[in-house]
Amino acid sequence: IRCPKNPVASVPVGLPLVPLSTRLLRRAWGPGAVPSLGFSPPAVRTSVTSRYETVYRGTTAQEEAALDVATAREADAALHPLQDASLGSLTVYVVPENSSLLPQGISVYVGKHRSALVRAGGGLAALRTRLRQLTQVMSFTASSITAALSDRMPDSQLGPDARRHLKSSLGYEITFSLLNPDPKSHTVDWDIEDAVNRYVQPVLDKLSLLANFSVDSQILYYAVLGVTPRFDKESSSFLLSAHSLPHVINPVEARLGSSAASLYPVLNFLLYVPERSHSPLYIQDKDGAPVSTNAFHSPRWGGIMIYNVEAPASPQASLPLHVDVDMVRVMEVFLAQLRLLFGLSREELPPEFLLESPGNEGLADWELDRLLWAHTVENIATVSTTLTSLAQLLDKIGNIVIKDDVASEVYRAVAAAQSAVAELATGHLHSAFQASKEAVTSSERAFFDPSLLHLLYFPDDQKFAIYIPLFLPMAVPILLSLAKIVREARQRKKEPTKMD
Repeated sequence: IRCPKNPVASVPVGLPLVPLSTRLLRRAWGPGAVPSLGFSPPAVRTSVTSRYETVYRGTTAQEEAALDVATAREADAALHPLQDASLGSLTVYVVPENSSLLPQGISVYVGKHRSALVRAGGGLAALRTRLRQLTQVMSFTASSITAALSDRMPDSQLGPDARRHLKSSLGYEITFSLLNPDPKSHTVDWDIEDAVNRYVQPVLDKLSLLANFSVDSQILYYAVLGVTPRFDKESSSFLLSAHSLPHVINPVEARLGSSAASLYPVLNFLLYVPERSHSPLYIQDKDGAPVSTNAFHSPRWGGIMIYNVEAPASPQASLPLHVDVDMVRVMEVFLAQLRLLFGLSREELPPEFLLESPGNEGLADWELDRLLWAHTVENIATVSTTLTSLAQLLDKIGNIVIKDDVASEVYRAVAAAQSAVAELATGHLHSAFQASKEAVTSSERAFFDPSLLHLLYFPDDQKFAIYIPLFLPMAVPILLSLAKIVREARQRKKEPTKMD
């Protein structure tokens, strides 16, 4: 089978600045050369665009051996060591139409690394459609740009969940809190340390490339939700409606105290054990149906899960009841909420798509790439906003003093931002993200420098308002004395000079 040797085509997709290096591999299943596939640019309302560098080639002997397995999951694991490990890259393996790797009715399999399997068949038009849909799922898209720049775009261009994810930051603090409002009735034990090590830490290890994370936990007694639930006679339970959930956050947050001295955004995950008088307690959605997880999350804040305790079999059971929390069920909810806070919610996919679960790692490699893209673009926009605000401040205060270290930070921020843009244009995602972080750090150091505090410098009108009340009492007698001296001098000039 003859295939072109590394043909390269720059395929515009309608997004430049955020390029994706894509490798399309074709298994040798029939005669003919690898076709040239193009993508039509989608309608995007932002000035940020991207291009895809596409390389077509045939599979190697090692890849052929890795693809000669029973299932797509085994093929994804076997192909992972053979793929390009650079951030932002994507390897697509086109398999024959009659291949048994993909289940019946599945045309595209998305692995948990940086690869996908696409079934051939239906002609070039069908294959082109599948590849376009695949890039929309695994790469940086127009919706990702809109979400990353949501704070700088009009509401008319944003979807309902655009401002749901956390803003880009150099670090995050995660706090797990157990709320026991009725310790006289319940003694609650939760092995939070083991749960964090088993379920949360693998996710944070993968996200460590994105930011620094710190995790702590606490137990709060006599901490109530602040909202009185409604009793339902039919189910003999208490209900929290969807419209009452926003009123739960403020009373609880006042007891947490985690964000008072924090330099970074705080993610709060609360496990609430209802008091005995309000148990069992369930959450209803907007349609009045019970929420399966019995939990809800607040955008850019965290989430709350209500953990009901089974009533004792005997009414004469001694109190307090001992409760061992099922941490597997709790962490499943908290990890799902953590993904929502970072904007990793799964979009609606075509029925012929199959996505592999990321497993204990919590997120796939290509999802991490999407996060890096989003945070890089957001960091560049943040640097631009910060330096623009600093320039406007300097224009308003004409007598402000700019120290050399402040000027150096400004120059360093501009150079780092330009480097981030240049690295994005060449597809170097990791170096672009690191440069954007340096740009954000330098711009914030310059903007928040104590020497640039605007209260240290006064406009001319404020100077007059401050100093006139001080000098006016002293100036009045001086001015009167000067006026008297002037009058006496004039009188002396008018009197004739006596001559002997």
